[in-house]
Amino acid sequence: MQPLAGKLVVDLTRYLPGPFASRELLRLGARVVRLESPLGDPLRDLSPEWDAALNGGKESVIWNREQDPELGPALCARADVVLEAFRPGVAERLAVGPADVPASVVYCSITGFGAGDRRAAHDLNYMGWAGALAPTAPAMPPLPVADLAAGALIAVSHVLAALLERERTGRGARLVVSMTHGAHELARFAGPLTGELACYRIYECADHRYLTVAALEPKFWRRLCELVERPDLVPRQNDGHEELEELFQTRPLAEWLALFEGEDVAVGPVAALSEAAREFAGPATEARAPALGEHTDAWRTELGL
Repeated sequence: MQPLAGKLVVDLTRYLPGPFASRELLRLGARVVRLESPLGDPLRDLSPEWDAALNGGKESVIWNREQDPELGPALCARADVVLEAFRPGVAERLAVGPADVPASVVYCSITGFGAGDRRAAHDLNYMGWAGALAPTAPAMPPLPVADLAAGALIAVSHVLAALLERERTGRGARLVVSMTHGAHELARFAGPLTGELACYRIYECADHRYLTVAALEPKFWRRLCELVERPDLVPRQNDGHEELEELFQTRPLAEWLALFEGEDVAVGPVAALSEAAREFAGPATEARAPALGEHTDAWRTELGL
């Protein structure tokens, strides 16, 4: 399904949130052009693997504003969607702000705290401000949730809605996504699902690998207790974690998984990324990430510059 075929996305962002968002739009059929400074995205050097995963299939245009001031505004004016994640005021100073593009453009700003807030921060800071780390601190979150979910995926959903609205009205939109506000919305649903309940917890096994137990429903919990031969724990769905910690350390992970195979118990492994990829990775793509500025000349020609 390629519902965005024929749509042009100009992405002025770097690092994770914006490139993740434009990757999702690319997957939906959009043509994505990264408008980059002469130095490019630092992610190319920091993590070539991430760069390849985020930017494969996109185009790269170098914009040296001092030498070529018209290129950036001209490309953004051609776009259906513009994504930016500058600190407040920077896009306007570069003449690629929301007021600088046609009214038909869907212009999305991915911000840390909302329009006008200049605090310097990254994902961990947003999560801390949002109250999302309180249940498990000082443990670090396993994923940059503010960047990828509260930032990128919320931006994608808003952009898609704005494009749908544009089909009816012909008007674009000016969107502002706050990663901290979005993370706060997500954090409201943490509560007991952070290890407080015996029935929803990660347990260590004898081989120092880990088992996930998410037997929230009484029928799942009851069956789990039957299989591990601990019917006495059935009434202790919330507070029986100490007994289960001791029990699960008596066998390696593979034996527990074999015991629970085919049973309605909501139990699974903490798989390594390579293990998970064997079952859950999407189809391999041959699209490579563009070299910095690879498509600059082609776009200058297309724009008549």
